[in-house]
Amino acid sequence: MAASHRGKPRRIGLALASGGMLGGVYEVGALRALEESIEGLDLNRLEVYVGVSAGAFVGSHLVNGITVSELIQGLHSPQGKGVLFDPAIFFVPAFKEMRRRGLQFPWVAGDALVQFLTGPENPSFIGGLEGLGPSLPVCLFDNEPIRAYLHATFSQRGRTDDFRKLPRKFFAVSTNLETGGAVVFGKQGLDHVPISRAVQASTAVPGIYQPVDVEGRVCVDGVLLKTLHASVALENGAELLLCVNPLVPMNTGSEDAREALGRRAMQKGGLPAVLSQSFRILINSRVSLGMERAAQTHPGSDLMLFRPEPTEHRLFANLFRLHSRHKVCEIGYEQTRMDLWNRREVLGPTFEKHGLSLRLDVLADPSRRVWDCLEAPGRGSGQPMDLVDRLEATLQALEASLG
Repeated sequence: MAASHRGKPRRIGLALASGGMLGGVYEVGALRALEESIEGLDLNRLEVYVGVSAGAFVGSHLVNGITVSELIQGLHSPQGKGVLFDPAIFFVPAFKEMRRRGLQFPWVAGDALVQFLTGPENPSFIGGLEGLGPSLPVCLFDNEPIRAYLHATFSQRGRTDDFRKLPRKFFAVSTNLETGGAVVFGKQGLDHVPISRAVQASTAVPGIYQPVDVEGRVCVDGVLLKTLHASVALENGAELLLCVNPLVPMNTGSEDAREALGRRAMQKGGLPAVLSQSFRILINSRVSLGMERAAQTHPGSDLMLFRPEPTEHRLFANLFRLHSRHKVCEIGYEQTRMDLWNRREVLGPTFEKHGLSLRLDVLADPSRRVWDCLEAPGRGSGQPMDLVDRLEATLQALEASLG
C-alpha cells in the first residue's frame, strides 16, 4: 500500500488503441486485470479518457459509468440480450450503399467498355477497369446500427450522449479523409457532436464501414494517423497514463505457434492473414515511436503500455472478425496479469508515486479468471464462479508450472 501518497490528487488517464472487434474485446479483458490488480484504481473515475476506433467504443462506456464488470457481462451474455460487440450490430451488410452503387453499374460499365474499345491504340484493360470505380461500394457494412446502439445505451438514466455533460474528459479521435488531419471529438468546438456519432466516426474503418459525415467533415478511423493519440491525454492533464494496445505482430515462427498453426501460417492464411500481419507491424512501430515522443514532450508524466506478447498465437486472427469473444477476453486478462507480474519491480514504485499500489497477492493467485467478477447462475450476489471452473484453472496453472 502507498499510504503516504494517498492524500495526493491523482490525475490518471487511459488511452485505448484500435484493433477491430478483436482488439476491443482484448481491451476489456486487459482492463479487468488492471482494475483488480492495482489498489486504488477506479476505471470509471479517471481524469481523462482517449479512445481510437474500438478503443473509443470501450472508453465511451467507461466514462459513462459502465463498469468493466458490466462490459464483461455483456461479453458473456447470449446473443440478443445486451451482448457487447454483437455481430448483429457490427456486421450488418451495407445494403443501401450496395444498391445505390449497383444501380450505376450498367451506365458506368458501358462507358468503360466504350473507352476501352475506342481509346488509345494499345488500350489498357486495367485502365478500363478504373472507370468502374464509381459503381463499387465504399464499404461492406453499415455503421448506423453502431451509432443507434450507443445512442440508446447512453440515453439511459444516469448516462449521457453529450460530451459536455460528462463528469470527466473523454476524447474520441477520428481522421478527416479529405484533409488527412485529426478530428478530436470532445475538445472545445467539437464537444457538441453526440458521443455516439463521434465513436461511429472513430470506428469507420475504410472499406469496412461507411465514412461518417460530421458537419461537412468526411470522418474515418482515427488509427490512420496515430494508434493511441496518447498526447491528447497528456495535454489534458494526465500525470500517469495507462495505455492498452491489443495489436502486435504475431511471431508465428515460434515452436508453439508452428505446432498450433502449422508452418507458413501467413501464406496459408491468404490475403486476410497477410493484411492483418502487415497492419499489426505498422501499428506496433507507430506505438513505439509515439510513446517515445510523448515521454520526451511530457517528461513529468509517466506512461505505461500494456500489450500482448508477440508469441501469443491464439490472437492470430482477422482483425475485423469476431473470432471468439470469450477466448480473446481471457487472453487479454491473462496477458496483462502476466505483464504486471513480470514488471512488478519496475511498475510498483511508479504506481506508488501516483497513490496506487500493486496487489501482489492477486497477481500471484493462479486460480483467478476474468469471469470471476460475474455472478454464477443460481448463486447469490457476490458468490464466485463454479468451483469446478476454479479447480480446473488451478490444475492448469500447476501443470504449466511443472511442465
